[in-house]
Amino acid sequence: MKVTLSLIKADVGSVGGHTEPTPDMMQAAKDAVNKAINDGLLIDGLVTHTGDDIALLMSHTHGTDNKEVHQFAWNTFLKATDLANECGCYGAGQDLLADAPSSNVRGAGPGVAEIEFDFNRKEPRPAETFLCFFADKCGPGAFNLPLYLAFADPMYCAGLMLPKMQKGFTFEIADMNYTGEGEKIITLHAPEDLYKIAVLLRDNELYGIKSIYARNYDEQCVSASTDRLHSIAGKYTGKDDPVAIIRTQGIFPAPEEVLSPLAKAHYVGGGTRGSHNMPLMPVPINTAITGIYCLPIISCLGFSLTPQAKFSSFYVDFFDNPTWDLVRINAQKKALEMRSQGWSGPAMLPYSELEYGGFKDIVTELEGKFEIKPSKK
Repeated sequence: MKVTLSLIKADVGSVGGHTEPTPDMMQAAKDAVNKAINDGLLIDGLVTHTGDDIALLMSHTHGTDNKEVHQFAWNTFLKATDLANECGCYGAGQDLLADAPSSNVRGAGPGVAEIEFDFNRKEPRPAETFLCFFADKCGPGAFNLPLYLAFADPMYCAGLMLPKMQKGFTFEIADMNYTGEGEKIITLHAPEDLYKIAVLLRDNELYGIKSIYARNYDEQCVSASTDRLHSIAGKYTGKDDPVAIIRTQGIFPAPEEVLSPLAKAHYVGGGTRGSHNMPLMPVPINTAITGIYCLPIISCLGFSLTPQAKFSSFYVDFFDNPTWDLVRINAQKKALEMRSQGWSGPAMLPYSELEYGGFKDIVTELEGKFEIKPSKK
């Protein structure tokens, strides 16, 4: 049978600023997921939060972009928004940018990652394991460097040298500033297009990895959200806070190979007001945003699927481990160094990417006051 994994995440309100949702909001989402399982819409589901974003992870047999599943997620976020309004939470309903999506929630605000695949077959996947990544206070380009290294660089993924993966991977890269109908996608292949892929992925604010496929088996192994909220709303409404699903082991990289690039705590666009370059810090699931200048964070959970396509009885929280403590300390140090530079140079994003319109308005006003003075002969 074909099984679909859907990961949909949105910021619909939090306490005391951009911190975390209330327990009531989380419980309402959990109750909704349990009902959807009992009603037969979902096979299984899990509700978590990363920073101020509520995430719904679901398994089902309805395929990607399914109207009923997406409408369920949307309605669940609306219920959480009502509770956020009741308690006076900040940013209630912030990521719900449409009155009601007509088919699915892509382009309506929430971050969406989905993969459909054949299940219960012996080869080449005798067991199904996957990782879910949840990022907050950063854009979808935050996945560019770690995914490039994990799926195209044998210095990080030794499995690329093995016969099952030696043919490489196909990257589907989205132009994230495209606002027309459909999506603007380019397909490139590693290793032969390696340098071209790098040329695009270096610009985290413009291009982002949407999907990755194993070339030996034509199997999708990565789905990542690439929607940018300012492109949807036409103004700043919050950072994009992306999600990703990554199938692992066997014909795909192992979890440790996917995770190893995140030890860099690499700089990404985001942080306070979505307008700074800050390191991405790995944290346990259900971590609140309380760090310096809204330090961007990322969580990672690992799952196995039972023969009934339910999630294993427990998940692995990969960053809830002392081995990541040193990375977290390094991320804090990198953040302090960058913040010590204040508004100057690379400490803030360029004017073209500043998310709050006030910056652009001030610059536009000042540009009109420049005068051309003749040079002295």
